[in-house]
Amino acid sequence: MILLSRKITPLAAVLTAVFVLWTHSSGSLAQDTTNSNIILPLNLPGLTQFAPTQDATAFSPPTRILRNVELNAQLAEDSQPLEHGLTWRVYNPVPDNEGKLPILATSEGGKAHFEFEPGEYFVHVAFGLAGVTRKLTVLADEPLDKQSFILNAGGLMLNAVSGNDVRIAPSKLRFSIYASERDENDDRQLVVSDVKPNQIVRLNEGTYHVISEYGDVNAVIRSDINVTAGKLTEATILHRAAQITLKLVSEAGGEAIADTAWSITNSAGDLINESVGAFPSMVLAEGDYTAIARHKEKLLRRDFNIISGRNYDVEVLLQ
Repeated sequence: MILLSRKITPLAAVLTAVFVLWTHSSGSLAQDTTNSNIILPLNLPGLTQFAPTQDATAFSPPTRILRNVELNAQLAEDSQPLEHGLTWRVYNPVPDNEGKLPILATSEGGKAHFEFEPGEYFVHVAFGLAGVTRKLTVLADEPLDKQSFILNAGGLMLNAVSGNDVRIAPSKLRFSIYASERDENDDRQLVVSDVKPNQIVRLNEGTYHVISEYGDVNAVIRSDINVTAGKLTEATILHRAAQITLKLVSEAGGEAIADTAWSITNSAGDLINESVGAFPSMVLAEGDYTAIARHKEKLLRRDFNIISGRNYDVEVLLQ
């Protein structure tokens, strides 16, 4: 485009001239198209009317209000906040389609920091098998800052001996912990099973029913043990039992004979245990028993007695 003049003509004047020229000179335009002074009609678009500009802030999303809350947990009222071993879970109080509370956030360790929108939540903190759940209400105009949870929990460490403080091999010991209360079927609820000796179990304060098993036969002791908040309870259970090894021998002190089947009965004649082998070993509770050995076509017996803490070999003579 070549700029012929810098004069600026008002647009209204141009439109008026074009309109007049088009209405009065349409015939002459058709006859003399060589006239350089003829102004052809302009095909101008109409003027668009724009809406007034609105404030951009009117389209901004509403500002979210978040409250930062620090959560900590204590074993007891007078104890220090725990620095590790905690598991925090935050739940929506409104159940989902399956009737479960949706979990919103989790944290592990000691103290936890969460950002909450105003509303209601359920917060659960667990310390091992101990735990507590609390409803938390977050207000838009009132910060919470810090919230402390009192677990009312302690620790329980179990061990056992036999006889006069005879040490029991840890591999032969196991403990199960039950609630002390019974349900409508007279059963106790299992809290945790297969607890090893000297293992610290974190529990809520209260009384628990502990079953200690020494070996796999009948050496079982039941005890009620109390757990105190903020303290470690160490309990040693006394087993009145012993470990024996069965041997079928041709002479006293001789080598054990293989291919032998064994049955153990108590004083009432009830079958207690069965095994096969040259020298099976087992733990039996204190009392009187009979060992029955079967080797080929021979059947041999021997009565013996279990004394607490006294481990020994029970020999059955072949002849």
